[in-house]
Amino acid sequence: MKNFIIRLLTGIVYVGVIIFCVIWNSCTFLALFMIITILCLWEFYRMVNITGETKINPYVHGAGGALLFLTVFLFISGTAGRYIFSLYLLYIVVTLIYELYGKHKNPITRMAYIILGQCYIALPLSVLNLLAFPSDSTSNSPVYQWIWIIALFVFIWASDTGAYLIGVRFGKHRLWKRISPKKSWEGFFGGLVFAIAAAFIFAHYQPQIAWHHWIALSVGVVVFGVYGDLVESMIKRSVEVKDSGRSLPGHGGFLDRFDSLLLAVYAMLFYMQIFIQH
Repeated sequence: MKNFIIRLLTGIVYVGVIIFCVIWNSCTFLALFMIITILCLWEFYRMVNITGETKINPYVHGAGGALLFLTVFLFISGTAGRYIFSLYLLYIVVTLIYELYGKHKNPITRMAYIILGQCYIALPLSVLNLLAFPSDSTSNSPVYQWIWIIALFVFIWASDTGAYLIGVRFGKHRLWKRISPKKSWEGFFGGLVFAIAAAFIFAHYQPQIAWHHWIALSVGVVVFGVYGDLVESMIKRSVEVKDSGRSLPGHGGFLDRFDSLLLAVYAMLFYMQIFIQH
């Protein structure tokens, strides 16, 4: 019972902070996700260091990922021109050149893990900026639209809730036993139903977007969110850890909470660009 209460309170604070920062304004959105990027990368690089093959500085490369988020934000919001990406490119160049002087035993392994972290975590989190500032032919300047970020998170949260409630009660058929033995097909479809229900709520309050688009977005987020969860489970199994960290009592680490988003954000972006913003 105590663990449930701790998990519940942590979840309430976690959801509340995200909703507040996303809705308040673009600056709080920027600050929140730069911090989240740093924390997720920090956990990732600490995990891969457990293997003993590398000794990557999680602070430096966590900051590198936050720099990518910042540069994408400044460009997509119209605050800075394309030259702003030179900052992140400089970080990549310096990182690669550093290996020449570092005299590490396995420099290629270190570089592979560093770049993997940037591509796996920093890149998809930075893509959130494209949802926050969607292209709009009727506007001359980018406008911050938090509804798409909130929709993405609500679909993920609804799916997680449905998967847990249905999976615990009815789950019998394993979804991917080799990677995540606790996940079931019953839980997957339960999460899908919950997410679709959330889509109808968005369709009611945002009728300018057709209801079938909201449903398609929710399905895409759920499917790719599950893949995102499984990918992180595969990584954790590879380094033999249960959770990415202990930062969120009852929930594991930050990467454990954002793993679904890392692939789901692409599904939402692609659908929006092809069918909604064309």
